[in-house]
Amino acid sequence: MLFLDNDDVKKVLTMKMTMDALEESYTQTITGEAVCRPNIGLHVPTQDPDKTYVYADMNGGSAAGYFAIRMKSDIIYNTEYMGTKTKEKYCVSPGTFCGLIFLFKVDNGEPLALMNDGYLQHMRVGADGGLGVKYMAREDAEVVGMFGSGGMARSHIDAFRLVRNIKKIQVYSPTKAHREAYAREVKEKYGIKTVALDAPEDVYRGADIVASCTDAVIPVVLGKYLEKGTHVRNIAGGLDEEALLKIDRWLRFGNATPPRGQEEITDESLGYVTPQIDKKEESGRSRDEWLDKLSREGKVVYLKDILNKKEKGRTSPQDITFSERGNLQGAQFHAVAGKVYEAAKEKGIGRTLPTEWFLQDIRD
Repeated sequence: MLFLDNDDVKKVLTMKMTMDALEESYTQTITGEAVCRPNIGLHVPTQDPDKTYVYADMNGGSAAGYFAIRMKSDIIYNTEYMGTKTKEKYCVSPGTFCGLIFLFKVDNGEPLALMNDGYLQHMRVGADGGLGVKYMAREDAEVVGMFGSGGMARSHIDAFRLVRNIKKIQVYSPTKAHREAYAREVKEKYGIKTVALDAPEDVYRGADIVASCTDAVIPVVLGKYLEKGTHVRNIAGGLDEEALLKIDRWLRFGNATPPRGQEEITDESLGYVTPQIDKKEESGRSRDEWLDKLSREGKVVYLKDILNKKEKGRTSPQDITFSERGNLQGAQFHAVAGKVYEAAKEKGIGRTLPTEWFLQDIRD
């Protein structure tokens, strides 16, 4: 059995490998060769009333050979930064995190690897964004408007450039030094013209792809600025109501496998919350409500419909499109972690743990 830390994963995992693994896994889920469930979180109050302990996990496996559990152990709290509400998290103390992937062999149940999820997490989310652009952005899309300057903003550009000829990136994040550092790094790494902006509304001007890669908990993508023909990608904060009303075509990669005998679940995350934690006030409609509304209007298309060539993603160059994973998180980790494990074994990377430590002679 192998233990692989983030540096080990980074040595072997590429964005192309990630995107190929996800697309293959989604296809296997569609054809019934794979099974997964959505993220499930348990929320427990802490001694600090402003902070909550959240344990979350998601899992899935495929007949192709691997099963994986991805788990997180976080202290969660909201804060405000330069007028924007953000969600912050840590494990033990700010700056450290606990996210692990446990990989198993389907054929005999053998535990194969335990790995940090950090780098793989950024790559799999960026890959989702890249697949959305592949199927929904205009073929001539070349300008990216980016909100955010962290790891997710970096992995998304890595993915976008694989499926479109990106020539310019215009980036905004609240901290000037961060957005300027991002612009320098991306330009040096990929040779793409990258401009740091002083005003968030400038992100939209002339952008073929608008990506929100922030940790905000309030809407970031504002409809009043969205231009015709734009493809929208969002991982936090969301779209305001005006932006949602402007969406002409919404791609959802799919839904997790429903429990036996039950209907599909569309919720991206199922939360189990102790009664002591007050339900946070929500404003506007939830994403599920919008998904239902747009489905009734015929604006939602699933990846299975595109792959089966029954439907088009984008129907017009003027369409404003949006893409999302759905609740297929569990289908991601076994696919990508399996590729990482194979590459690490081939290159002799990682620390060996005795498999017998994880086995016992008492029946469970």
